[in-house]
Parts: sequence; C-alpha cells; structure tokens
Amino acid sequence: MPVNQAWLAQTIEEPLEPDLPIVDPHHHLWHREGDDYLADALLGDVRAGHNVVATVFVECRSMYHADGPEHLRPVGETKFVDRFAEENGGGLCAGIVGFADLTLSAPDLDEVLEAHRKASPKRFRGIRHACGWDASDAVRNSHTSPPRHLALDHGFQAGVARLPAFDMTFEAWLYHTQIAELTVLAHAVPEVTIVLDHFGGPLGIGPYQGRRDEIFSQWKTDIKALAACPNVVAKLGGINMPINGFRWHKAGKPPRSDDLVAATGAYYRHAIDCFGPDRCMFESNFPVDKVSCSYTVVWNTFKKIAGEYGAGEKAALFHDTAARVYRLS
Repeated sequence: MPVNQAWLAQTIEEPLEPDLPIVDPHHHLWHREGDDYLADALLGDVRAGHNVVATVFVECRSMYHADGPEHLRPVGETKFVDRFAEENGGGLCAGIVGFADLTLSAPDLDEVLEAHRKASPKRFRGIRHACGWDASDAVRNSHTSPPRHLALDHGFQAGVARLPAFDMTFEAWLYHTQIAELTVLAHAVPEVTIVLDHFGGPLGIGPYQGRRDEIFSQWKTDIKALAACPNVVAKLGGINMPINGFRWHKAGKPPRSDDLVAATGAYYRHAIDCFGPDRCMFESNFPVDKVSCSYTVVWNTFKKIAGEYGAGEKAALFHDTAARVYRLS
C-alpha cells in the first residue's frame, strides 16, 4: 500500500527526548512500482529528529537475483543491502536479516546460509522465513506462501536448528492464532535465538473484526507462555498495519502519538511485563507502518509508553536489547 505523504504531513510532532540513542531493529528497503522505499526515504525518516544510531534491515522479497538456482536468489537482496550500508554509512543497515527456505534439505540450506554470510560478512545476522497463515481470504498469507502449521513441521524445525551453526537468529513473523505454535518451536530449538516480530501479529480484519477484547485476552495468555521460553525476544511495534484493524489509514488525519498510546499501549505493557525490558526492543516496521503514521510519531509513541520505566530499562528497550541480539558495535 503506497504511503500518502501529504496525508501524513497533517500530523506533525516534535521528537521527544531527541538525544536518546535508538537502534531501529526492523525496517525494509524495496523497489516496487509506485512504492519505492530506498535511500532518500529511509534517510528522511531516520534523520527527522530522533537519535537513530543504527538500524537493522529485515527481508522483504526485494532485489532478488533474477536467475540462477532458486534457493540462492534471495542472496541478491543481501548483496543489495550490504552495498547500501557501505555507501550510506551512519549505522544504516548495521544488521541484515535475510530469507532462506528453512524447509530445504541440509546441503542446499547450508549453501544458501553460507552464501548470505559471504555476501555480507560484517552485517548478516539472521533468517526470517515468515509463517503467517490464515484460512480467511480477507487475511493475506505471508509472502513466502507458507503451508498451515509450518512452525510445527519437523523439517522446518530442523532448518531452524541449523542457524546457530552459522551464528544466525530466527526471525518469526506470524499471526496471533499461531503464537502457540511458535512456543512449540521455541521449545524444540532452545539453542536458537528467536525474535518475535510485531507482537505476534494480532489481527483485526476479516473474521477478527469486532473481536478485539476476545483476541487480546487470548493473545495475553499466549504471549505469557511464549515469554517463558528464554530463547525468545520480542519486537514491540508493527501494530499499526491495516491488518491490525485500527484503520488509521482510513482516517481523515493521521493519528497523534497520544492516539496510538491509547489504542495500543496495553500490548506494549503486557509484552514488557512478560519478557522484561532486556528481552524487548521497540521497532518501526517502516515503511509498512508508514501508511498509518510518521516515523517521528511512532517513536514518540514508544517514548511515552516507556516513560514509566527507569533509565536502564529505557536504554534496553530503545537500544541495548537490539544491539545485543543483532551484535551491533
């Protein structure tokens, strides 16, 4: 969904606590017809007033090799992002999370993991193989076209278990109905650091519309169980997408940070209560969340939510957890 810059410009906020160091551990870069998000756009966001000292790129099926073996084509994205980081500096894309098909047999999987590492020896940190699946036609399944119950598949679990041999994390993107399946996976591969994206994708469209209280109650239970797995850390953000059902993108004006805190603050507080600040990191999920709010507004939202925490806890939420998990200097 293309970003409407004129619409976003209707809500302007000054950055709060502009000196607070931030690692943004989740953004994309892509070239799509009518919807590019590349150097100028990323720089315009991260240099808009908050003190973003480093970022982490997460795969989005862009810039793949156009030919060659199918399993190695995602390495083209890694090469593109690594070159982008070299050319732009400033901590941009200091970490890279790419894609590999984790259902591959060991020889092919090892080949693509090693190819990613060679394509970006200083920056490559992990693999995201998105698992988001829902039976409803109103909910788009992940761009990897996953089967149902992928996280429970023993072949997939074996692929995830290969990641520590390459010093890589597993990035988990799925929907709230699948969080319990991720917990099973986390128990099956305790040696793998698993990063939960976007609160586990609480849905609010299609058959989930109008059921927010019911879904939130079950989500809280499932998140608490997942947080009991010490190998899982959580990204806090990515909850302003159209699939979450808040319909910010349909409003006459973009939301203010106070609006976002009022609507979504309970998700952040519960996740922090369950995981603790040292296993949580705020994330922008840009430009996906940009259809709903500006970069300045989303980070002001995080700073308002974090106002009740101490200095050390805030440092973890905004910087230290992400720097540790993604091994950023």
